[in-house]
Amino acid sequence: MSNERLIYLPLGGAGEIGMNAYVYGYGAPGQERLILVDLGVAFPDMDTSPGVDLIFADISWLKERADQLEAVFVTHAHEDHVGAVAHCYEALGAPVYARAFTANIARRKMDEHGHPTEAVRTASPWPEQIRAGPFTVGFLPVSHSIPESAGLVIDSPAGRLVHTGDFKLDANPIVGEPFDPDLWTDVAKSGVKALVCDSTNVFSSHPGRSESEVGPEITRLVQDASGMVIATTFASNVARVKTLAEAGQKAGRSVVLLGRAMRRMIEAATETGILSDFPKVISAEEALDVPRANLMLIVTGSQGERRAASAQLARGKYRGLEAKEGDLFLFSSKTIPGNERGVIRIMNQLSEKGVDVVDDSSGLYHVSGHANRPDLEKVHALVDPQMVVPMHGEHRHLREHAKLAEAGGRTGILAVNGTMLDLTGNAPKVVDYVETGRTYLDGTVKIGALDGVVRDRIRMALNGHITITVILDEEDEPLGEPWCDTMGLPEMGSSRAGLVEVLEEDLNQFLMRAGAKTLRDDDKLEEGLRRIARQTAQAEIGKKPEVTVVVSRMR
Repeated sequence: MSNERLIYLPLGGAGEIGMNAYVYGYGAPGQERLILVDLGVAFPDMDTSPGVDLIFADISWLKERADQLEAVFVTHAHEDHVGAVAHCYEALGAPVYARAFTANIARRKMDEHGHPTEAVRTASPWPEQIRAGPFTVGFLPVSHSIPESAGLVIDSPAGRLVHTGDFKLDANPIVGEPFDPDLWTDVAKSGVKALVCDSTNVFSSHPGRSESEVGPEITRLVQDASGMVIATTFASNVARVKTLAEAGQKAGRSVVLLGRAMRRMIEAATETGILSDFPKVISAEEALDVPRANLMLIVTGSQGERRAASAQLARGKYRGLEAKEGDLFLFSSKTIPGNERGVIRIMNQLSEKGVDVVDDSSGLYHVSGHANRPDLEKVHALVDPQMVVPMHGEHRHLREHAKLAEAGGRTGILAVNGTMLDLTGNAPKVVDYVETGRTYLDGTVKIGALDGVVRDRIRMALNGHITITVILDEEDEPLGEPWCDTMGLPEMGSSRAGLVEVLEEDLNQFLMRAGAKTLRDDDKLEEGLRRIARQTAQAEIGKKPEVTVVVSRMR
C-alpha cells in the first residue's frame, strides 16, 4: 500500500481576508512535491501595524522546502493574491503561472523589484493544463471584480481538486468572462475529491447581483449632477472603472483618471486586449481648462488610503484639481471591514467643503465580486465534490461555510492557517499544524511578527518615550546630573512643574543614593534609572512611557 498522500495547507487567507497563500502537495510525508496557489498581501492600519508598508503571510515553512516547490499559480491580479509574488520570489525561486492580464501585473511587480520577468509565464484557460511535478493544473475562467480571474482544476494521483479562487456567478460581467455553469459541470463530471471554496459572502442570504446592474443607476446619477463629479472604486475593478467612464461620457463630461494604480490597471487591460473601447480620457493638466460641470474624475482611494487621490482631494488639491461646494463624490465600492474610519474621515472632509457624498448604502452603485450563500450552494451542487474545504474568509466565514456543506450532505471541514489536511482518503484528516503568522514589510526590510519591532512601535505610540543620558567618570562617579529627552509626552505634570525637570530631579536623587556596585554595573544602573523614570511619569502624568537609557563612561 502506498504511503503517498495529498495535502492542503493554508499559510494565509484562511481565517482572515487577505494575504492568500495555499499549499498543495503530493508524495511521501515530508517529501511531498509542492505547488503554491496565490501569494498575496494584506494592508496595515495604524492601530495594529503603525508605519508598516505591507503584510505578507509567514512562508517560513515553504522557504525551508523551496527545493520541493514546483510552481506558483496565481488565480487573479488582486493584491491579496498577487501582491507578494515579487517580494518572495528570491526566497522561493519557482516559476509563476497566471493568465495574461494577471501575468502582466505580476511582471510589472517583478520588474520593479529587479527580478526576471520571464519567471512569470502566461497560461491559457482550460482545457490547457500545466504539468508541475505530480500535479497538472488548469485555469478555469470565473467572473469576479477583476478581469481574467480563474479557479484552478488541480489533478493529482489521488484525484481531482477544484480551487475556486475568488468568484461570483455573473452572466454579464461587462469586462471578462461570464460564469459558465456548463463548463464547471463538465469539469466535475469525472468526479471531484475536494472543492476548496471562497467563503467571503457566506452570510449574504440573497443571490449575487450582476456587474451590469449598476451601470444605468450610475449613469442617471452622473447625468443629474450639476457640478464636477468625482467617483472612486477599486482600481482593479476594470469593469466598474469602464462603467464610470461611460457614464461620464454619456453625460457629456470629459473623463480624467487620477491615481497610479487606476492608470496601471487600465493600461494592463488594454495591453492584454481585454479593453478595446474604453472612453477617451484627458490628463489632469488638460482638465484645468475644462468647465467644472463638464468634468468627471475617476480616482483611487475608495478604502480611505491617506496618500490616494480621494484623500488628497478631500484635504485640498490633487494635481491642481480641487473639490468644491456643489460637486458630487460617489463611492462606487464597499468599505472593507477595518477601513471604516479612513473612509468616514474623507466623507466628512468632503462634506465640510460642501461636496455631496453618495455611498453604496442604497445598494445601487456597487455589487460584490464574491458569491453569496445561494450561489455557493449552486456551485456545491454543480461540482458535487466529495468534500468542501472553505477558504478565503475570517474564522466565522469558514465555520459557517463548513456548516453549509454539511447541510447539503457533503463533508465540510474547518481548516485555518497552519492546518495541514490529508485529502487522500474519503474524508479530510488533520495531520499536522504548522507555525504561521505575519511578515511585515517595514520600509525596505522584512520583519517577523515576533521580532518585536511593531510591538515596540505600538507601545511607544500608546505611552510615549523618554531617553535618559548619564555620564560617569573614571571612578564610576556621576559626572554632572542625568538629563532627559521626551517624545510624545506632555510638558507639564500633576505637580505643575515641567515633566523633564521632575524626572531629572528624581533620577539625580537615585544616582546620589546608588552604591558603588550599582554604579559599576551597566545593567543594574539602567534598570534602576528606567524604574525611577517610569514611577515618576506614572505619578506625574498617569503613564509609564518606554524608556531608553544611555550610559557613557569616561575611560
